[in-house]
Amino acid sequence: MKTKAVRIHGKDDLRLEEFELPPIKDNEILAKVVSDSICMSSYKLTHQGEAHKRVRHNLATNPIIIGHEFCGELVEVGSTWSKKFKAGQRFSIQPALNYQGTLWAPGYSYEHIGGDATYVIIPNEVMEMDCLLEYNSDVYYLGSLSEPVSCIVGAFHAQYHTTPGSYEHKMGIIEGGTMALLAAVGPMGMGAIDYAIHNDRRPSRLIVTDIDDARLARAASILTIEEAAEHGVELIYLNTKNVADPVAHLVSLNGGKKFDDVFVFAPVRPVLEMGDKLLGDDGCLNFFAGPTDTEFSATMNFYDVHYASHHIVGTSGGNTQDMIESLEMMTAGKLNPVMMITHVGGLNAVAETTATLTSIPGGKKLMYTHKKLDLVAIADFADRGKTDPFYARLAEIVAGNNGLWCPEAEKYLLENAPEI
Repeated sequence: MKTKAVRIHGKDDLRLEEFELPPIKDNEILAKVVSDSICMSSYKLTHQGEAHKRVRHNLATNPIIIGHEFCGELVEVGSTWSKKFKAGQRFSIQPALNYQGTLWAPGYSYEHIGGDATYVIIPNEVMEMDCLLEYNSDVYYLGSLSEPVSCIVGAFHAQYHTTPGSYEHKMGIIEGGTMALLAAVGPMGMGAIDYAIHNDRRPSRLIVTDIDDARLARAASILTIEEAAEHGVELIYLNTKNVADPVAHLVSLNGGKKFDDVFVFAPVRPVLEMGDKLLGDDGCLNFFAGPTDTEFSATMNFYDVHYASHHIVGTSGGNTQDMIESLEMMTAGKLNPVMMITHVGGLNAVAETTATLTSIPGGKKLMYTHKKLDLVAIADFADRGKTDPFYARLAEIVAGNNGLWCPEAEKYLLENAPEI
């Protein structure tokens, strides 16, 4: 079977190509990819090439398919896995396989599987490691968001607190405690607000900061104070840009006390240092943001590490159980991370989008891999619609959903967008 895919042939060398997939082996599965969301990790891969630690090939002779946040349908199942999986099932994949101690992952390490393709061959190790996940939903885009959402789930689970008088650590945030999310109205920050409000282990007070009024207002219109209150969470949004002493002000909003759990969503030294200053006794600081600077550092108060039991954690992705939790919560309607998606495009737009990702504002770029579409911001659908009826209709649909991508928009796109 022929597939079309974006492959990396070396540093800064992405190409959209058509090539023949080999027949599947008994322990492999042929699958159709429908959607993939572009991750910053793919941007890093593009600019590092073989220097990326997950790459295992000579890319000039063995190019690999990029993309790892994908969702689709199984087409043909080899006999080894025919009792567990069936053609027609929808799926998502946990790319962090941890196979035999390697860093191999779809989207980084394989010639025949990655998210930015029309068809792929799922290798045996994905099933062997229980990383092929059944996905029961009418929409594909949530399946593509399950991997980034799992990163948020994993970060919340990685938090820990101590037990007075013992060395036992209790995992997770303090239930009913206080939490601050700093620089947190970007796509991953909003996902964290969503999860903090709707998962079973919630804070009683959640303060979210940023320095952009428009972004904060947008976040508050989607994840409302009223909805949070219905789930027992006091939600406060705060612009710290013009606050003379942000730490003191945040502490005052928290009843004069510092916080149990603090998350930092920007790799910015002053923000990270502010997070340290906001920690109360036994407070846990989660450095969520992944810096590109290998020498990135900040100061931390080690007096408080010693005497106030301050501690710090960081996670880089979620595990399979985190992804299963994400899928279950999304299909049950408890999470709706659609606010992460700000742009939509087709397979033809993947290479340029991935290579220039840091220069494109907004959140997640959702790509439909069987479609030929420019990358267009959802906010720009109406302007495009002045000359293109396709975007005019999409603009009408999302306008009826608070400007957010939605099942009706995806259905319309899949039925009406041109094929690649």
